[in-house]
Amino acid sequence: MIPDLEQTFRWFGPSDPVSLQAIKQTGAVGIVSALHHVPCGDVWSLAEINKRNNMIKNAGFRWSVVESVNIHESIKLGLPEREGYIENYITTLKNIANAGINIVCYNFMPVLDWTRTHLDYKLANNASVLRYEASALAAFDLYILEREDAFKEFSSTRQVAAKKYLDSLSGQEKELLTNTILAGLPGTDEVFTVEQFKEYLKKYHEIDGVALKNNLFYFLRAIIPSAEEAGIKMCIHPDDPPFSILGLPRVAATESDLQDIVNSCPSVSNGITLCTGSLGARADNNIPGIIARLGQHIHFLHLRNVERETDGSFYEAEHLAGSTDMYQVMKSIVHEQIQREKAGREDIAIPMRPDHGHKILDDCNYNTYPGYSVIGRLKGLAELRGLELGIKRTLLTTKE
Repeated sequence: MIPDLEQTFRWFGPSDPVSLQAIKQTGAVGIVSALHHVPCGDVWSLAEINKRNNMIKNAGFRWSVVESVNIHESIKLGLPEREGYIENYITTLKNIANAGINIVCYNFMPVLDWTRTHLDYKLANNASVLRYEASALAAFDLYILEREDAFKEFSSTRQVAAKKYLDSLSGQEKELLTNTILAGLPGTDEVFTVEQFKEYLKKYHEIDGVALKNNLFYFLRAIIPSAEEAGIKMCIHPDDPPFSILGLPRVAATESDLQDIVNSCPSVSNGITLCTGSLGARADNNIPGIIARLGQHIHFLHLRNVERETDGSFYEAEHLAGSTDMYQVMKSIVHEQIQREKAGREDIAIPMRPDHGHKILDDCNYNTYPGYSVIGRLKGLAELRGLELGIKRTLLTTKE
């Protein structure tokens, strides 16, 4: 029997309202965590890594994946001072390896991490989910941020819809929309002001998708030899959403992008985090096909689903519902595991976590990080483990 995927849960550390004791009841065996209190660009000391690792071990888990060691904007911008930050990054990777952890997830999105317009969108069953609404994003970009180039980028139809959306909001709702879009990194309460964000946009004015991708390749060529020597597998997370927003370019939005990234510095240490939610927000991303063609480079799995809408909006759907066929995704993952077993690879039990759960039942009584409720993710994990088991039993029986 092919080993199960390693079932993991993201934990933001001691301040996370979702405790390790609660996670223990989900059936997860691994933890995905990061030192969010260490400023971006600083070295993670071995002492701090071991402190977190001991918390995780003492609760009966393995620290399976570091998500994320965030990348300083100087590296993304290609500034001269990037060399010092790259050296810090390499030192952090060596310390992580010395603590016995060997998978590091990261992303290369400029300024903002994943972006949504609503953090409490209610479904028909009253579950609370995350949502990206195209008209809301355009309303912010055009009439709150007042980005000059936005008026050249949005069609007249979208501008009219955005203005209509803006006019429907109260002052408090406009502030909420602004704070939601300009939220900082996961695990922090940081929110950029409009003026702060405008300053960042000025820095990126001359950085297009090609330039940003070249800066990513420079970063990878600098760190991957050290990562490989230390036994660390780096895996880039796709952009979320996987298209340009607010004038900021994207580098990991399509299969072609991911192929470029693994080709830029060929190594077992230069890999991919397969996020079915991020990639699934684009209808032209064939996720089972991506797994079939790039599966050997996948070191980590984020399994979630989104429901796409015709205007480019989407919301977080049930894990087994939405616009992505999760059955075909899981079947492709299992086939990749079979190929790994035949090749004699040791990394068959790929770490997997249920991503972005709905807020349901008692979740509503806790102020958890957006998308990281405990019961909603437990429901997703249970569905995914059942799907995996069913597919594996079928493949084993039919010799498919």
